[in-house]
Amino acid sequence: MSKTYETVIGLEVHVELATKTKIFCGCSTEFGGEPNTHTCPVCTGMPGSLPVLNKAVVEKAVAVGLATNCTITQNCKFDRKNYFYPDNPQNYQISQLYYPICRDGKVEIETDGKKKFVRIHEIHMEEDAGKLVHDPYTDSSLVDFNRSGVPLIEIVSEPDMRSAEEVIAYLEKLRLIIQYLGTSDCKLNEGSMRADVNLSVREAGTEEFGTRTETKNLNSFKAIARAIEHERERQIDLLESGEPVIQETRRWDDNQEYSYAMRSKEDAQDYRYFPDPDLVPVHITDEWLEEIRNAQPEFRDEKKLRYKEEYQIPDYDIDILTNSKKLADLFEATIALGAQPKKVSNWLMVETMRLMKEHSMDPEDLTFSAKNLAGLIRLTDDKVINSSVAKEVFEKIFTDDIDPEAYVKEHGLATVNDEDTLKKVVEEVIAKNPKAADDVRSGKDKAIGALVGQTMKAMHGKADPSAVNQMIRKLL
Repeated sequence: MSKTYETVIGLEVHVELATKTKIFCGCSTEFGGEPNTHTCPVCTGMPGSLPVLNKAVVEKAVAVGLATNCTITQNCKFDRKNYFYPDNPQNYQISQLYYPICRDGKVEIETDGKKKFVRIHEIHMEEDAGKLVHDPYTDSSLVDFNRSGVPLIEIVSEPDMRSAEEVIAYLEKLRLIIQYLGTSDCKLNEGSMRADVNLSVREAGTEEFGTRTETKNLNSFKAIARAIEHERERQIDLLESGEPVIQETRRWDDNQEYSYAMRSKEDAQDYRYFPDPDLVPVHITDEWLEEIRNAQPEFRDEKKLRYKEEYQIPDYDIDILTNSKKLADLFEATIALGAQPKKVSNWLMVETMRLMKEHSMDPEDLTFSAKNLAGLIRLTDDKVINSSVAKEVFEKIFTDDIDPEAYVKEHGLATVNDEDTLKKVVEEVIAKNPKAADDVRSGKDKAIGALVGQTMKAMHGKADPSAVNQMIRKLL
């Protein structure tokens, strides 16, 4: 009889903080840029250079800790983690081992209608390393230190997850919390959120953990899910064939859907941690902590309840809108300018989503303003333009954030409301389509659609379809 195995998963999630400057120097944290242009003696590890802590990093780390129900370590300090690697300019990384800034937190996740808590062991602050760029043509590696010294928090969970679905639910929850805080954009494709998966398997019903491996190089939720399934199967196959699982760090190749061993997994003693002598301890006063707590935003769960009560829109709409802080902010700002909630929701849920898909964009990449969306809704409410023209105008708002009123005026897109003009065009259409006209007279209501279409075409779309419909009925 074959054994049943249980997967045990814990995550180390690295999040780049959205500060303007690096953690210990004044260099820019902006993504991209020519290699080695966002650098200085501090973040390139030059002898004699001294780090100075960026206050905003502490505030953002504490904000994430509070939002994930952690205890804040009000007296904490930095340690040196010693390792030798080409992208690590000082040959050590400034991190926190002994007194991490946040401890003992938890977040609630839901999968298949069941809720559970995933505990957070700790969150610590640290600096990012540089980036190695491997060139297959010259068989060499180049180092870009632009990322070196970019502030990170590392969120270390307890091994509480049991499936890829739970891991993705946990990551999505963390990402939303952090995006709502404005602490990071959490773009996996740009490396501002990265997850390392610690996974082991054990026979179902046993208490003891199996030997874990750590899988790196995971830059999308789909890659994470695939890597988990692959590693689970790999470990089960080893155990079934009587071979041991080796504690090691593995690298995931998403194109090949295969992982390979990088190095044996280090333990804390291998890094020879010791307190950083160049940095003073961090003291977070009660007043400072309270200030950060009072600045916490309304998070998704509270927002969902308020939307239901305040705006009376469907649960489906609420789920989609609150799943992105950018969409939620646009929604609320447009309503504040006088637009009806359901109409705003429809524009965001239908046309915005369609165009985002066409342009391969995330909600965070949207650039149009609430002012221009509200202006467009006002033009349709006042019947200045019809729905098809509104969609055309919205496409320009979406790409160029144009003023809808000025655009409609400039391009002559306003609906023709002159009854005499409309009557004249409808009479001509009826004369040219005698069969459709007879069908309408004999009670075949569907035939009216053809006459409406012909009239709209003759008026270059600048008519109100309902007014056209009424005129046709009146004349027939």
